[in-house]
Amino acid sequence: MPGFATTAIHHGYDAQSAQGALVPPIYLSSTFTFTSVEQGAARFAGSEAGHFYTRISNPTLDLLEQRLAALEGGAGAIAFGSGMGAITATLWTLLRPGDEILVDRTVYGCTYAFLHHGIGEFGVRVTHVDMTDLHALATAMLSGPKLVYLETPANPNMRLVDIAAVARLARPHGALLVVDNTYCTPYLQRPLQLGADVVVHSATKYLSGHGDVTAGLAVAADADVAQRIRLQGLKDMTGAVMSPQDAFLLLRGLKTLHLRMERHASNALALARALAAHPAVKQVFFPGLESDPFHALAQRQMKNFGGMLAFELHGGEAAGRAFMNALRLIARAVSLGDAESLAQHPASMTHSTYTPEERAAAGISDGLVRLSAGLEEPEDLLADVLQALAAVHPRLPQPEPQPA
Repeated sequence: MPGFATTAIHHGYDAQSAQGALVPPIYLSSTFTFTSVEQGAARFAGSEAGHFYTRISNPTLDLLEQRLAALEGGAGAIAFGSGMGAITATLWTLLRPGDEILVDRTVYGCTYAFLHHGIGEFGVRVTHVDMTDLHALATAMLSGPKLVYLETPANPNMRLVDIAAVARLARPHGALLVVDNTYCTPYLQRPLQLGADVVVHSATKYLSGHGDVTAGLAVAADADVAQRIRLQGLKDMTGAVMSPQDAFLLLRGLKTLHLRMERHASNALALARALAAHPAVKQVFFPGLESDPFHALAQRQMKNFGGMLAFELHGGEAAGRAFMNALRLIARAVSLGDAESLAQHPASMTHSTYTPEERAAAGISDGLVRLSAGLEEPEDLLADVLQALAAVHPRLPQPEPQPA
């Protein structure tokens, strides 16, 4: 198979099939015609390949799905209108009333809300377990869960879970493993190759990379599972279809993913090192630091350490808020993976769906700041972070910016 960058740029498209157009065309049609009633019936029955309605499939979406399936090493992919569309459609498809889902203790706030105020209210039992504790997970598996769900790194506190180890524990019990790979993308981490059954993405983030798309994707190791998610979770349960225009933008974003992820990762490492050395900083959560408890695991299952980090300042929540308000270059905004660096306060923003007690149990303190390192010059990012720290703690000795 060609390398990652070649696959991201070329896979699944022959320019001569589209009158020589170098860039794949956008198919804006909502419906597709048939040469006969018999052909239409065959396509609806699934006995003949082809498109008939964009909520189910579309040539532009199909190319995107082929490309991401190849990058993740999966048998099939499904495009959605948002990351939550991908997550909810996947879980609605794979779970039924009476089933149990084991969930890591820390997940994105809207995922948590869906589990507890959505599918959890329809007869699915949601059980949280610390999946960094493999003994605790092995014990939890004895109850016979139908599905195991995790993020790694976890949003927002950067906890890592050993995907291969979790897969080994889930497989003998017949439980499917679903991994949210938004933070890493297939460039940095390939959960299906480590034993996962389904990977989900908020494609709004790194896969797009430009802050101008809301989208999601799911990739399954088994083609039958992918088809079930398409025909049940997407077609009938959520209708969370991606537009052809957004698929076009995502195809464009994938072409530079490998380049962007390297810059995101190098900027994040420079920021993490500067923060870890600053007297105003209580703790930095970033697997690229050798002092991080997940550093060795990150070296095993990730190609690089990613563009996300989190940290706490001395002074708690008040200091964190003051730091964010003092930023000049780094934008105060949710989302991540954009060209622009972004900072946000999880307790009051992305993870406000948790109660204070639930956040504490998930390891999300009120003082935690999440930072998405963008593509700016590292020296400019470091200068902005240091001036914001100086504004919060002016009496502390302020280190000079170091070359990135």
